[in-house]
Amino acid sequence: MGDTVQTLAYGSWPSPIDAALAAAHDGHPDHVGFVGDEAWWTEPRPAEDGRRTLVRRRPDGAEEQVLPAPWNVRSRVIEYGGQPWAGAVGDGGPVVVFVNFADQRLYAFDPADPAGGPRPLTPVSSVGGGLRWADPQVRLDRDEVWCVLEEFTGEGPGDVRRLVAAVPLDGSAAGDRSAVRELTDDRNRFVTGPRVSPDGRRAAWLAWDHPRMPWDGTELLVADVADDGTLGEPRRAAGGPDESVAQAEWGRDGSLLYSSDRTGWWNLYRDGAALCPREEEFGGPLWTIGRRWFAPLDSGLIAVVHGRGATALGILDPESGEVVDAAGPWSEYEATLAVDGSRVVTVAASPRSAYEVVELDARTGRARVVGAAHNDPVDPSHYPEPQIRTFTGPAGREVHAHVYPPHHPGHVAPGGALPPYVVWAHGGPTSRSPLVLDLEIAYFTSRGIGVAEVNYGGSTGYGREYRNRLREQWGVVDVEDCAAVALALAEEGTADRDRLAVRGGSAGGWTSAASLVSTDVYACGTILYPVLDLLGWGEGETHDFESQYLESLVGPLAEVPGRYAERSPTEHADQVSVPFLLLQGLDDVICPPAQCERFLARLEERARPVPHAYIAFEGEGHGFRRADTTVRVLEAELGLYAQVFGLNPPGIPALELSK
Repeated sequence: MGDTVQTLAYGSWPSPIDAALAAAHDGHPDHVGFVGDEAWWTEPRPAEDGRRTLVRRRPDGAEEQVLPAPWNVRSRVIEYGGQPWAGAVGDGGPVVVFVNFADQRLYAFDPADPAGGPRPLTPVSSVGGGLRWADPQVRLDRDEVWCVLEEFTGEGPGDVRRLVAAVPLDGSAAGDRSAVRELTDDRNRFVTGPRVSPDGRRAAWLAWDHPRMPWDGTELLVADVADDGTLGEPRRAAGGPDESVAQAEWGRDGSLLYSSDRTGWWNLYRDGAALCPREEEFGGPLWTIGRRWFAPLDSGLIAVVHGRGATALGILDPESGEVVDAAGPWSEYEATLAVDGSRVVTVAASPRSAYEVVELDARTGRARVVGAAHNDPVDPSHYPEPQIRTFTGPAGREVHAHVYPPHHPGHVAPGGALPPYVVWAHGGPTSRSPLVLDLEIAYFTSRGIGVAEVNYGGSTGYGREYRNRLREQWGVVDVEDCAAVALALAEEGTADRDRLAVRGGSAGGWTSAASLVSTDVYACGTILYPVLDLLGWGEGETHDFESQYLESLVGPLAEVPGRYAERSPTEHADQVSVPFLLLQGLDDVICPPAQCERFLARLEERARPVPHAYIAFEGEGHGFRRADTTVRVLEAELGLYAQVFGLNPPGIPALELSK
């Protein structure tokens, strides 16, 4: 006889996907590269205080952790970081350099001599946020590392200079800041690491200035490299105030390749000529320094990550403009690529598999998993079965979303019952939600709670026009689009209209909070490390990178100051009428705890209290990384829905709500 399917109310299904399991699989591999012919990458360690380590694939196929605890391979340049390591092999053997999170120093080590251990290449500064490094390129011909230097000159978040720098590999700069060569001027520009042409005579990098963000407009700069390793006067090769160049590389023939959105889509160009004009993205938002959506091969072909709303890995023939995509089960590829000969390594996932390191042979078209292989921690029949949907928002505009209905192989709900749904608003907001297996989503769907990820207007992956819908409309378009999806699910009979919730982190936390103060769509909400007070956030409370982001998201502060107060949830805390959960890292310098504290203080001024819980986590920054934190967050969130929706999830501790 087959297994019996039991009938239980939505939200009360027992699930093997508990919070600890979801936490153990939080994060994914990233920052792939080659050291000789070995593929290397970074991997998260949630159970080790959320650090990231370096992993290599040995010639026999075995995976080896290169750096034990407490080494943490992660840069803090622009706070979000960037490519934190690089390697090369010369006559003296291999050398690997990396940024250690705790002190932000650049270190070098010989992987052939693990007993030697990492040695520092850069000094420590006690001024402000100190010295930070990212996007390194090992130049064995000069015995240097060329990279981005971010140097704080004072205690304020804006007291900072950024430039392209050269760090000696011999360690002479470890105690002497003056030994670091500054390759560009010290204007407070944002820059990426330089890419040096095959003949060593030219260098290319990206730069942009406040108030633009890199997806608004960047400049692709090129300078001659002199015999002494200095750079000549840079000249602009592409880009501008309204053109975003997301990446630049040199072809093997010395041509300059770059991804630009000059047509409204990030497409690939060679010396100014379009290689494959399509209404697809061959680039994306540069939230971290050194992202790679394409990589030139020795053959002249180009490996590309591209797509519209989702991504594929392909090989582009620049002569014909044809792209041949790799076969395989993956539907989402990260903006990290490395090549060695005809080998292409990246990170990919699908709705049925978590992110894993994938290698494509460009000669045969064969792709295989070579690292961090997905292994089902539970019977995959418990995974959600997502639907790619397009909804109609205000004024008939399209709103893209991924809908994850409740799903359990052994349970169904009583006939006629409708499930609760949680609308997830992604962070950024200039970002998007990928369609991949996420055990945090499965944590809810396997218990009978649906999830809808909304790629609201302003999201990436759908061209500049869609991205620009959010210009001066943050807190309006994102809120409206999320509400449109929630109400459509209710109206079509997919979701229970009385049991809708909204949740999000960072910019998604803003959208969640703004939704609670300006709509009556949701019965409750979960708000993680949010922006809540625009005036405070935009006037010195956040880091330099996003300090003028609101100029485009809300409008110029000098021209529309009233709009900042009008849209801030803190100014309208008295309009919150439903329970909510607020979650915050105490070490967050991007959305600091002061944002939550002011919101709660305003909430206490109202005559009628609103049930809520505020949980703050020591040692956590922007985005939670520790396994024990993730467990607490998921169980608290489920506890909120249990109380508000009248659910009975087994084994979940009760959440105490203040009144």
